[in-house]
Amino acid sequence: MKQPVEEMKQPYARRWWALLVLCLSLLIIVMANTALTVAAPDMTKDLGLSSSDLQWVIDGYTVPYAALMLLLGAIGDKYSRRGALVLGLVVFGAGSVAGSLVDSSGGVIAARAVMGFGAAMIMPATLSLLAATFPRAERAKAIVLWTATAGLAIAAGPLVAGALLQSHGWASTFLINVPIAALAIVGALVLVPPSKAGHSNRIDYVGGALSVIWTGALVYMIIQGPHFGWDAKAISAAVAAGVGLLAFVAWELRYPHPILDVRRFLDRRFAGSNLAVALFFLAVFGAFYYLTQHLQFVLGYNPLETGVRMLPLAGAVFVGSALTGYLTPRIGMKITVTAGMVAGTAALALLTRVDASSAYGDFVAPLIILGLAIGLALSPCTDAIMGAFPESELGVGGAVNDTSLELGGSLGIAILGSVLASSYSSKLSDAAAASGTKLPDGTLDTAQDSVGAGYAVAQGIGDKAKEVAEQAAHAGSPGQAAQLKAQAEQLAQGAHKMADSVGSAFSDAVAHTSLIGAVILGAGTVLVAVLLPRKGRAAAADPTPAASVAASGKAASEKAVEELQR
Repeated sequence: MKQPVEEMKQPYARRWWALLVLCLSLLIIVMANTALTVAAPDMTKDLGLSSSDLQWVIDGYTVPYAALMLLLGAIGDKYSRRGALVLGLVVFGAGSVAGSLVDSSGGVIAARAVMGFGAAMIMPATLSLLAATFPRAERAKAIVLWTATAGLAIAAGPLVAGALLQSHGWASTFLINVPIAALAIVGALVLVPPSKAGHSNRIDYVGGALSVIWTGALVYMIIQGPHFGWDAKAISAAVAAGVGLLAFVAWELRYPHPILDVRRFLDRRFAGSNLAVALFFLAVFGAFYYLTQHLQFVLGYNPLETGVRMLPLAGAVFVGSALTGYLTPRIGMKITVTAGMVAGTAALALLTRVDASSAYGDFVAPLIILGLAIGLALSPCTDAIMGAFPESELGVGGAVNDTSLELGGSLGIAILGSVLASSYSSKLSDAAAASGTKLPDGTLDTAQDSVGAGYAVAQGIGDKAKEVAEQAAHAGSPGQAAQLKAQAEQLAQGAHKMADSVGSAFSDAVAHTSLIGAVILGAGTVLVAVLLPRKGRAAAADPTPAASVAASGKAASEKAVEELQR
């Protein structure tokens, strides 16, 4: 496909097929994170990863992904949005191949960082190409499908990874990206029209570099501080993030053609939409982080079974997305988004009822409500964020939306993951003391590291019980056999009590963490409801070409005034 979309006098005829390619590209970069949650145990065992190694295997993807999106989105706007998409898919595929071949923690972390670099090109390009290809009257519908794809990918990642891990190693979860990326590259070249900004302004590389510094430092701080302690690295990152942000804002306010006009955040609709996206993914990624662990470790499901049991979330996202397409034009964005956030808060509140006796049935309703909430809230917010940018800055608009999403997800895993870890550690200590289980020195500390480590300790005690029982069967005297048998029974009881304590402690920690998440999302819901203006309702309810033209004319006149003032 060679004709640029900007030169077309009529809407592009194959735009819905192009959207399929964009959604496919989005699918693999979201799945790359969620699939790793079920592949992590096998990877840890095979590569001998420490808890620190595993954390950076997961987050080595996140730091470049979040830090580079704004700069790469602006570069894509200027030179080629489709080129950015294709190049990003090539880099992402290369990183996936490398990740499947390495045999060390450093190699996997480096491969994941390369994949994050590719994803930083892909993610804003998908939204900018969507907005450039679809006329304003259809853009909201296209964004609904884009959002639904993101929700599907959250649940599909564990399902696909679980199916692969049934008969293949963890490397297969990297390699599955390669044929999908290749298909998306071919689809992009055949079906997606070229697109770039109509102006020839120089890229604000200083602002871009400052955005990389402050965003990267902020994400690093979010990861380093809660998980590894507030040491010199975390504090230095916090200082760099704060100084970098202030320098970025100061530069952008003075530069005539900023990479991001920060004055947009004074607009309540724009600021409220970004806040809603960040808060929602804080809740979703945080909940996903501990729900997959609960299903695998406490309820005992294998990776494939865990993925299957997350499907109600994906199905509900599609239903919620369909509802938002119907409700937003009728009742307005403010009510639709607020209702979605209230539903998300309710879903987390339901998870506070989780305890040691909870079965999978207790998770179905929260998963469905959370999926509906994602569909209801995110599509209108993404549409509002993209609508705030002129056609020449669609890549930057996509990057802003995606950076809010990624920062929210990183905060969710960091904050709720930290609450989960501290709560689990405290409750396991109390449960072990209440059960009267006597443990070797250092064993409790090991079990408190994670729920997986806790069950490993219980299994180790059980294996020791079996070993002593075998010694009893071959003892040289009846007295020695009786003594060994009693010791084996005591160890077996200890193993059973330890497993029960671990399950109970983690279930209680899930309930406590869900309460914290519900409080955060509930408070955010009130703030978003205050920020979002009612006057946005009229614009949302009138997606006609005439309204679009009028809005474009107003934006153009405002831009002209700004240029004259400068």
